[in-house]
Amino acid sequence: MANYLIIGASSGIGQAIALQLAEAGHQVFGSFNEKEIHSEHPFLKYFRLNVFDEGFSLDFLQEAISGLVYSPGSINLRSFERIKSTDFIDDFQLQVIGAVKILQAVLPKMKKSEHASIVLFSTVAVQTGLPFHTMVSASKGAIEGLTKALAAEYAPKIRVNCIAPSIKDTPLANPFLNTEQKRDASAQRHPLKRIGKPDDIAHLATFLLSEKAGWITGQVIHVDGGFSSLRV
Repeated sequence: MANYLIIGASSGIGQAIALQLAEAGHQVFGSFNEKEIHSEHPFLKYFRLNVFDEGFSLDFLQEAISGLVYSPGSINLRSFERIKSTDFIDDFQLQVIGAVKILQAVLPKMKKSEHASIVLFSTVAVQTGLPFHTMVSASKGAIEGLTKALAAEYAPKIRVNCIAPSIKDTPLANPFLNTEQKRDASAQRHPLKRIGKPDDIAHLATFLLSEKAGWITGQVIHVDGGFSSLRV
C-alpha cells in the first residue's frame, strides 16, 4: 500500500483518480476547497485546502508520500482583447504557483519514498493552437515546462509526468457541454467521436503513479480522443 496526495479531489478527474487509487488499496488524501466532500471509503480521507493560502500545513500526511497529483484547474475562454493582465495573473496563481507551493511542501516526504511519482495537468490547447485559449495555454504551457525541468532535477529519485487532455465531461466543462447540440459538436471534433470521461484520464494518471510506469518521466502525454494528432 502506498500513500498518495491528490490536490483537487472533490470532483472530476481528481476525484476519479482518488477513487481508483483507494479502490486499489492505497491510502489517499484528497483536498477540497469550496465544495466540501466526505468519503465513506476507509482508504480515502478528505481535507480542506486553499492553494492561495500562504500558511497551509500538510503535517498530517504520512512520513513518506509515494505520489502527488495536482489537478485544480479553470477553463477561462475569451477573446484575447477582453482579458486583463490581472486575469492572467490569477490563472497563473492557481495553475502554476499553486502547484509550486504544494510541490515544495510535499517534496521532503516524497524523497522518503522508494518509488515516488508526480502527475501534473496541461491541456491539448498548449501544443494545438486554439482560438480564445490564450490564458489557459499560457499557464498550462508553464506547467509543461515545469514538468520537464522537475523531471530532470529530481531524476532518478522522483518521476514527473504531465497529462494533456482535451475536453472532458466534468463539472468544470459543463458550460461548454450543457446542451445536446454542444455535446454532439464537441464529440464530432474528436476522431474517436466522443467526449472524454474522467476515468479515461484517471486510468493513465494511476498508471503513471505506479511502479509499472517506472521507466517513464519528463513526458507530456496527450489523452484527447486523437484531437491533437489526427484529422479524419
